[in-house]
Amino acid sequence: MEEVKLMKGNEAFAEAVIRSGCDGYFGYPITPQSEVMEYLMKEDPELKRTGMVVLQAESEVSAINMVYGGAGCGKRVMTSSSSPGMSLKQEGISYIAGAELPCLILNVARGGPGLGTIQPSQADYFQSVKGGGHGDYRMIVLAPASVQEMADFVSLGFDLAFKYRIATLILSDGVIGQLMEKVILPEERPRWTEAEIIKNTPWATTGKTPDRERNIITSLDLDPAKQEQHVYKLEAKYNEIEKNEVRYEEIKCDDAEYVVVAYGSAARICQKVVDLARAEGIKLGVFRPITLFPFPKKQIRALGQRVKGMMSVEYSLGQMVEDVQLAVGGALEVQFYGRVGGMIPTPEEVLEAVKSKLIKK
Repeated sequence: MEEVKLMKGNEAFAEAVIRSGCDGYFGYPITPQSEVMEYLMKEDPELKRTGMVVLQAESEVSAINMVYGGAGCGKRVMTSSSSPGMSLKQEGISYIAGAELPCLILNVARGGPGLGTIQPSQADYFQSVKGGGHGDYRMIVLAPASVQEMADFVSLGFDLAFKYRIATLILSDGVIGQLMEKVILPEERPRWTEAEIIKNTPWATTGKTPDRERNIITSLDLDPAKQEQHVYKLEAKYNEIEKNEVRYEEIKCDDAEYVVVAYGSAARICQKVVDLARAEGIKLGVFRPITLFPFPKKQIRALGQRVKGMMSVEYSLGQMVEDVQLAVGGALEVQFYGRVGGMIPTPEEVLEAVKSKLIKK
């Protein structure tokens, strides 16, 4: 049954993982996401609740390759990490994409480059939405803006992953991961039985069955003509996702003359900016992409054609702003405001940027 608790974002995510019917978690500790594995280990689901396997791998590289193996067996498997750890996982993620394996990945992003800081950042946007590893591939990328969404996006992420045989990435940050809020936890979903796995994942390495030969899963094809067709097949899938799975939120955009575009915890800050702006008579709205891939291009383009100004607000030097500019297509000049190094802008700072960059005197 559903349950209401006061939890950190990382803890709510971990509890939702247990309740999602997940078969296995493979990870490695790194701040600010270590509570995910700590919570799973403390709950000890292998013995107490669901039969889920929770394993600390010897490295991030090992963890993502364990995910590859579990996903190839048709299991619901996942990993979590933070920015430097995600960099180590990129080769494995590319292999998973090439093999068309479904899995769930959480990145609670921190500041960089390098070891950087343990404070929040959104500078992993390029890595997340452009394919951080090698080759032409994509992941579905969900950007939660609350503890509730940290929980809700677990089952959604698994559902999308298995629907499209793709990796789903939940791109969070240190604010949402460490933030404590009320959360409504979902009902527990049963794990698939072996018979259900065979039925629901006919592509998996479950061995030979009466109606098919054994499956072989690989991301290698030395025949360039076949490899080209495989990449085109992946592209067709990504195009289908762009048609069907765009998610976004508009906050006071109906009458807005100016719009800020922000995702994750930055969008939470921008909601307060809207209140401050409207108290001064400025008709400001927030457009929040929930899926960073697929990106809500059509919706942003429509806004760009009717508002006076648009600005991207990020914890970076400007990454999502490039996609906003492409979406607008030259209808207006898209401005940018950001903080880096783990610094979080105040609503007052963002409002000043809105006034100085957007509003024409």
